[in-house]
Amino acid sequence: MRTPLIDRRDFLKAAGTGFLAALAPQAWAATLEADAVFATAYMKRDGSYGAAVLSEAGKMLHAVDLPDRGHDVTFDPVSGRSAVFARQPGTFFVVFDHKGRSEPLTIASQPARHFFGHGAFSTDGALLYATENDFDNAAGMVGVYDAKEGFKRIGEFPTYGIGPHELLLLGDGRTIAIANGGIETHPDFGRAELNIATMKPSYVLVDRITGEMLEKHELPAALHQLSIRHMDLDAKGTVWFGCQHRGPATEQPLLVGRAERGKDLALLDMPKDVLAGFRNYIGSVAANPDAGTVAVSSPQGNVFAVIEAASGKVLKTSSLTEVCGLAPDHSGFLATTGAGAIVQPDGNTMTEPDYVWDNHMLRIASSE
Repeated sequence: MRTPLIDRRDFLKAAGTGFLAALAPQAWAATLEADAVFATAYMKRDGSYGAAVLSEAGKMLHAVDLPDRGHDVTFDPVSGRSAVFARQPGTFFVVFDHKGRSEPLTIASQPARHFFGHGAFSTDGALLYATENDFDNAAGMVGVYDAKEGFKRIGEFPTYGIGPHELLLLGDGRTIAIANGGIETHPDFGRAELNIATMKPSYVLVDRITGEMLEKHELPAALHQLSIRHMDLDAKGTVWFGCQHRGPATEQPLLVGRAERGKDLALLDMPKDVLAGFRNYIGSVAANPDAGTVAVSSPQGNVFAVIEAASGKVLKTSSLTEVCGLAPDHSGFLATTGAGAIVQPDGNTMTEPDYVWDNHMLRIASSE
């Protein structure tokens, strides 16, 4: 029997509350004056969920309630709004303004669809694109939402693969890069992975206007269990991606790669001790264009690494329990953990013991 999807009215009752009420005058001032703020999803120790806006010092400025666990946040500099997506196989996303100028808005997924936790706005802010699962047909889709009309769903196009996870809008403003993880799931089975023996991950470029596939790249057959999951763009427009290996733990494939238009995917060779430390799992990828670096994290390995984008050289690794969320901050990266820690580039740490920070973090600069 199929597990019923939560009714949209239940989302409207359960989500998007408490944001404005939680915004103290000091938080208003900090939000308006800060060089940057950071947004991330969280779970509290009491079992409630939300999305938080943090200062560079790691202070919580304010938060918005979520009906269930969130995953990633994307930002629209045109409207100043952000969208936080439910973790797979979640069926909602919540749109909010980090400066508290409007009430949050909760949107439920369409029947026979669920979200994969990621999305991106068009450059003009008119449309929001979200990775979705057509679970009855085991097909990846990108849902298209009209941001000017209350985020009404106005269409979709295929990802040309199974299990899409993160998507990025490339610098031309028209091409969307999609990481198809290759893993089949269905809400009737929760987060169970149904096709590990036959999975086929891919990296796909799609024209967001026409839905046409422009390029599709797959890893070598021997790496068909290397699920491509998360991505970010460096200063030169190169897409960096991180993978999660679903094969035997005794195998130790390369986990980080680069993708350039018209070229095959290139996996990054790393020192064996660094690679082993990731324990076959990259949880987040973040580029710092100003510093020319890229960081990748592994909550399973309790470590994150900083890579020089130009050379692919690993510059440093840092041990940090349950680290996953990463965002560029000046010449380094701000990091968050499942243990409630918020760690600045200089190592200064603030801990919110009642909070479990989720996998990703978004930097919102004041210029945006």
